[in-house]
Amino acid sequence: MKINILPVVPKPSVLLLPLAGMGLFVVLYILAALNYPGGSWVVMDQEGFNFWNNYLCDLLDRNAINGEINPARFFARGSLGVLCVSLILLWYFLPGLFSKKGVNVVVMWLAGLLALVITMSLTSGTHDITVRIAGVFGVIAFISCFIELYKAKYFSLVYFGIACLIIFLVNYYIYETGTFIRSLPVIQKVTFICFILWFSFLDISFYKYLKHKNEKIRMSH
Repeated sequence: MKINILPVVPKPSVLLLPLAGMGLFVVLYILAALNYPGGSWVVMDQEGFNFWNNYLCDLLDRNAINGEINPARFFARGSLGVLCVSLILLWYFLPGLFSKKGVNVVVMWLAGLLALVITMSLTSGTHDITVRIAGVFGVIAFISCFIELYKAKYFSLVYFGIACLIIFLVNYYIYETGTFIRSLPVIQKVTFICFILWFSFLDISFYKYLKHKNEKIRMSH
């Protein structure tokens, strides 16, 4: 079944942009953490950002938990925007990694793009509903992607991706039930690190695939 709504395959160099964006996200979030005034839901009057107690989302709010104006929000919101745009660029072209582009690829493509666009509204004050809606689309996108990656024999990406998804679901369970809630700030950061690594490996694999494909085309001519 031929699908016509999918994008054309990009030049390999385009895939360097998402990698750069993910790197910039990390730098900006570190700057945000360094500029956070203080306070967490565990220790309201703590100084600065605490790895063990603060959530990454604390950096996005206008006011820090201790009540002070939060200058870190500019770095945090910028980093979230950069990350989402970078991943949207990667996901937009991702169907080009797969030789057969059936219905499952379209589901993967649309669900992933919707999840990332919705995630960009995390700064709008609708945190809980944003997380839930983006999470549903994200799970659909990842499962669809794992199926295609498995067909294409990217087994390491599939296994690592499944591990990331399990960690994400643990996050969601703790968030909704309150079980082991004190451990959630750390688990959240581990989840972010794992997903950034997974997306980076996915991007690199896609880049290598396109480079190899272009080289074969040049040699054939």
